[in-house]
Amino acid sequence: MRLSKKRKSLLLIASISTIYIIISLFKPIELVALADNNSNDEICDIVQNIFSIKNKAILNKDLDSIKSLYATDTKYGQWAYEYEQRKAKYVNNWAEKQGIQFVDIIPRIVIRKSKVGDNKCSFSILCNAEYKYIYPDQPEQINSSRIGTYHSFQLTKRDSGWIITKEWYTDPFADSLSLESIKVDTIKEYIASQPSRDLSGINDKRKGAKEYADKYCGAATKEEYGFKYNNKYRDFNPEGGDCANFASQILHEGAKFKENSTWNYDNGSATGPWVNAGKFTYYMLNSGRASLVAKGSYEKVYKASYKLLPGDFVAYEKKGDITHVSMVTGADSKGYSLVTCHNSDRNDVPWDLGWSDKKIKFWLIRVHY
Repeated sequence: MRLSKKRKSLLLIASISTIYIIISLFKPIELVALADNNSNDEICDIVQNIFSIKNKAILNKDLDSIKSLYATDTKYGQWAYEYEQRKAKYVNNWAEKQGIQFVDIIPRIVIRKSKVGDNKCSFSILCNAEYKYIYPDQPEQINSSRIGTYHSFQLTKRDSGWIITKEWYTDPFADSLSLESIKVDTIKEYIASQPSRDLSGINDKRKGAKEYADKYCGAATKEEYGFKYNNKYRDFNPEGGDCANFASQILHEGAKFKENSTWNYDNGSATGPWVNAGKFTYYMLNSGRASLVAKGSYEKVYKASYKLLPGDFVAYEKKGDITHVSMVTGADSKGYSLVTCHNSDRNDVPWDLGWSDKKIKFWLIRVHY
């Protein structure tokens, strides 16, 4: 039997009010009061605050407040909690290696779909999280990176209230399994000793590459760009990944590189070097459009990474295959190179964040403009 619009509205308001009361018991943050006349805003407020609790837990290293959000007595709830736990630990381990301090993580939530019932709420969510960090000797210089994720998210009503029973998303830190083998102190000292870099003198093609990357990096863009990809191009994420497709767009649309018979896109179809990370990398190197700056483990190449300029790119090799590429789009207050990409959407994110595993090799590549 179908519910009337009025009945659905009443159920929605009752459900959201209950969620608000339960979440307010967690107390890590101040919740926004719910409006009575806009159910979409009410949903957004609730989900926004759940994500804020999770991010505050990362900043405060308070895993108990994360655990309280999840139904850990169920398989999917426990898995979701364990994932968040690993993420929190990794982010803080990376900050230690980098010698930085995260000062804020600000989630911006876009609810794309929602289904609210008496006992269960399901959501399809876009989360744009801005990570703000400082270096201890430069507390006034706040660096900002954005990471965009797409979540399938479910809340279920229990006797004690509403709790997360399922959550799935493409984790931008999934390839970050270990940092313990890296010589943290040596790396931290080197990074801390570096000056800022003035990149204002780069040529117009490099500037065009950066502008395009910033505008079309999807869930990681600034709000003014609408969190979207360029709809002129097909999204290859459902078929294995969109990183090389985006890198090719950046070079073609942003930097005006001409297509050819080997590297091209036409009406939804693309050649291998356009859309595959490994083939893209080898094409750029073998065609003379790019050259290798350095290749190897993080410890081997991190010093060379300071040579990268906006419009260059980093390729990530895992188990002998290049599985991802990110375009360089800037540098932070210590000159550390920042990248932008698709898949797990990133905008001006430190080039190794999410890839700091000893088994991963990095290819640092200069593009010839």
